[in-house]
Amino acid sequence: MPLILSQLDGFVGTITMNHPEHRNALSDQMISEMFDAFEDMRERKARVIVLRAHEGAKVWSAGHDVRELPMPGRDPLGYDDPLVRILREIQHLPMPVIAMIDSSVWGGACDVALTCDILIGTPKAQFTMTPAKIGVPYNPSGLLRFMNILGINTAKEMFFSAQPIPAERAKQVGILNHLVPSDELEAFTSDMAEKISRNSPLSIAAMKESFRLLGNASPLPPNMFERIQGLRRKVYDSQDYKEGIQSFLEKRPPVFVGE
Repeated sequence: MPLILSQLDGFVGTITMNHPEHRNALSDQMISEMFDAFEDMRERKARVIVLRAHEGAKVWSAGHDVRELPMPGRDPLGYDDPLVRILREIQHLPMPVIAMIDSSVWGGACDVALTCDILIGTPKAQFTMTPAKIGVPYNPSGLLRFMNILGINTAKEMFFSAQPIPAERAKQVGILNHLVPSDELEAFTSDMAEKISRNSPLSIAAMKESFRLLGNASPLPPNMFERIQGLRRKVYDSQDYKEGIQSFLEKRPPVFVGE
């Protein structure tokens, strides 16, 4: 069974995460199929893409597949990690990507959603950043993305507490562009996508790339980046990182000791 379903209606593409048995966890296989689907949409000249979960999903996506995280000693979110690569792919696509969300979003899937250009959700949508629950040091590009969208204090709360941000607050802090009733979500999203598809694809592609470049206009100095990487390395080399993954696999609460 394919983990990703895709279709193109006119100029509007739809990419559906379709792995309910694992809550649409972003495994290497799912991400590989997502890459293929995005490339197919490029080749078929889609002008806008809707990224969604399968119908009736209780979880939009559970984020990075923890079973595939490396053991201590390796960066769990390095430049070539599949999750990090799919985030870059969404950023570099010439067409806008709309995230259509009617359920919970966890961990790295929050980053996928926030990397999309427009987010439309229902009262059932909620967003939980979980790296602190499993001892993962999140990467600088992801932290910057959350800081830019939510502001630094809200981003800190989201990462430090690992508690869900409900739909109403997600709209207030700028995660969601629109909050609509569940029974109106598909029609509302379809209408938004159709309106975008009728506009100039060249103009939109140029503006999307300009937004990306302008958002990266203040790069970190090399010594600061090295400092951040050193902080992260201390975490993914630690016993707490090993304990976080092991406790997840054993389905028990982690016992972190700070070492």
